[in-house]
Amino acid sequence: MYWRSPKYPYFRAAYSLLTGHFKPKAKLTDTLVTTHRAWPWDTDVFMELNNGRILTLFELGRWPTVFQFGIARALWKSRIAFAIAGVSVRYRKRIPLMAKYTMVTKFECWDDRFIYANQTMWLGRECANQMLIRIALRSPRGTITPDAFLVQAGMPQSSPPMPGWIAAWIEADNARPWPPEVDVAVAA
Repeated sequence: MYWRSPKYPYFRAAYSLLTGHFKPKAKLTDTLVTTHRAWPWDTDVFMELNNGRILTLFELGRWPTVFQFGIARALWKSRIAFAIAGVSVRYRKRIPLMAKYTMVTKFECWDDRFIYANQTMWLGRECANQMLIRIALRSPRGTITPDAFLVQAGMPQSSPPMPGWIAAWIEADNARPWPPEVDVAVAA
């Protein structure tokens, strides 16, 4: 049987925001941990967490961070949003229906354009999925730098050193042609 549900988990999103509001404050570079369950509407026909839903669940795992890091007010006041500018995902272990899993979120570093976050899903002590995400800060006036936002939020600080594996990912991504080279006849 295939489970049907709304395309986006609005109630779970509201719950994520609400719980984030009441969690203890954290530093921008702290590691944040949340627990979740693979509900029927998150699974595919094989009764395991759907790979597309995993991306949505990672998004919901980032939402509480804005409260825990104390940046929600600055984001809201300036109408700044986190815009996804790139992502790399590793799927390594299936998360079956009704399994309880742990999500770990850490903002690793930032540069003059983006914030780089590392998120993982764990079944016990085994990593099931990992996502590296590049986040741009978008305001009505355009993209702003992470440093400018942190000054505006009243928490100026330097980025931790960028891990080599993130720098390598940035370099590899910059080598990709953009726009992609596609046969025009196929694209039309």
